[in-house]
Amino acid sequence: MLVGDCERIGDEWCWEGRSSVSGDAERDWVAEEITAPTFGQALRRLRDERGFSREYLAYTAGVSASYITALEKGEREKPGRAVVESLLRCLNLMSPLTPSERRHLLELAGLRMTDTPAPGELHAAITPDQHQALVLFAPALAAYVDPCGNVLDANDAWNAALPGLLEDGNVFEWMFGNELARKVQVDWESEARRYVQWLRGTVGRNPDEPVFTDLVNDLGRFPEFRASWSEGGVDFIPPVRTHRLRDPQSGEIREYSVQAGPVYSEIYPDRIILLLCVPI
Repeated sequence: MLVGDCERIGDEWCWEGRSSVSGDAERDWVAEEITAPTFGQALRRLRDERGFSREYLAYTAGVSASYITALEKGEREKPGRAVVESLLRCLNLMSPLTPSERRHLLELAGLRMTDTPAPGELHAAITPDQHQALVLFAPALAAYVDPCGNVLDANDAWNAALPGLLEDGNVFEWMFGNELARKVQVDWESEARRYVQWLRGTVGRNPDEPVFTDLVNDLGRFPEFRASWSEGGVDFIPPVRTHRLRDPQSGEIREYSVQAGPVYSEIYPDRIILLLCVPI
């Protein structure tokens, strides 16, 4: 029902300025009119907002006007990445696309954003509230990392419990190249093997991103990494697991519940991961 002035007559409310629609009829109308977003609908909206004709968009994107028409009507299969990127470039020329608009059009085409942001770009995308959240998580160990294991930010509890990681800057580099990692991780051998299996799963999920293969090649200088990689095992980071750490000062062994999950980012979806280690 539309918002407006109303008055009560008997047991019913009558809305001024429009005819009454029965509940069943209104539900049928909603079912007919409200549909899930499609690539064609999103493309048409972005094109109309910029005042492009189908012919102009087609010409600048290097496709035919009939193809644009078919896309917008949902009469063609979802386009490939090359076509979508070309359409995005053309739409962006007239009026810049927001990160959400670009992401939405790619996802409606069944594609992912493939540009791999640098750690500095990801760090800049973390909001002040997200930075402050790390402080508030204490005494839990908390950090933001990217899929390559680069540490983007961490609280003091994290830095104290994992000495050397702040300086190394990368979880994998620290795991295999820093003796302090072996000192504080009670189950270093099995944990290192898990890290390799998780990295293999990440590489398989992102086969077109050279940053991951470059990381694997770089880690190959560590014999333990090469040995674990050659085993061929694969796994994916669970949302919750347990982990034991040895206090670097007292030597006391503590058990943690480790939680991992993506942090909201409009610009870089699924690229910033929160690692939270809660003492048990």
